[in-house]
Amino acid sequence: MAKSAFYNYEPSAPAAIIFIALFGITTTIHVWQIFRSKAWFLVPFIIGGLFEFIGYICRMLSAKEAPNYSKGPYIIQSLLLLLGPAFFAASIYMILGRIILLTDGESHSPIKQRWLTKIFVTGDIVSFLAQAAGGVILSSAASTSSQKSTLLGQKVIIIGLCVQILFFGIFIFTSLLFHIRMNKEPTSSSSNISIQWHKHIWALYAANALIMIRSIFRVVEYVQGKDGILQSKEVFLYVFDAALMVAVMMTLSAVHPSQIMEWLKGKGARETHRGSDTEMQSLTNAGMPAHKVAEGEGV
Repeated sequence: MAKSAFYNYEPSAPAAIIFIALFGITTTIHVWQIFRSKAWFLVPFIIGGLFEFIGYICRMLSAKEAPNYSKGPYIIQSLLLLLGPAFFAASIYMILGRIILLTDGESHSPIKQRWLTKIFVTGDIVSFLAQAAGGVILSSAASTSSQKSTLLGQKVIIIGLCVQILFFGIFIFTSLLFHIRMNKEPTSSSSNISIQWHKHIWALYAANALIMIRSIFRVVEYVQGKDGILQSKEVFLYVFDAALMVAVMMTLSAVHPSQIMEWLKGKGARETHRGSDTEMQSLTNAGMPAHKVAEGEGV
């Protein structure tokens, strides 16, 4: 097939339909899980899923226009598929902060919990804005065949992806160091057998690895440019991007972070109960009969 202004191949409508179904199903499951548990910090994850779902709808529409592709569907699918994982990363950053709270493990984290989410989400926003700007430039350049704009768009996207990889790398190091320290010197909360926080941090590692592989793939893709091998075959997009992002959504659905919120609520209730018991003991030791304390006298 001759190269078009948009693709170096003829995009497959059936392949896009398969991932429309996969992202539609997994996103719907996440919506149900989040509304059921009220784990609102995971809303960015839903947005990422919607980006992927709508992106592949537009890719299917674009594929059906062959060989006379229009600008609209191409630009929308390019931008949404590029930017969706940034929303996955935003929620993943917030999961670690809640694991640290749950385990009383702030002393084991190289970055204080109150700064953890702020630092990494800020990096994610910078990465998102750079990728969005580069994507707009690159998509516009495709319809005008402007080589200068194409190179500029690629460079801006590469910068955005490198920022994402940098912050993600620091985040993975932070997670690993926290985990290693916690295993060496566990807290009483982390040793509680009813709190299975280990499975959530392993799910976090799996999601981290999948997004990192995808981000590296995207960097190489844009470094090679339109004439590179990664943009010459559509299969690379589905293997190193689409399939990996579906796996991220499936992983965090199977081990859903809302369970951490339930444990945090339970932990708060237990601490409140312990505080009441301590206050009662103090009043009893001060000379007030326990039954008077329980009735609320003198409080």
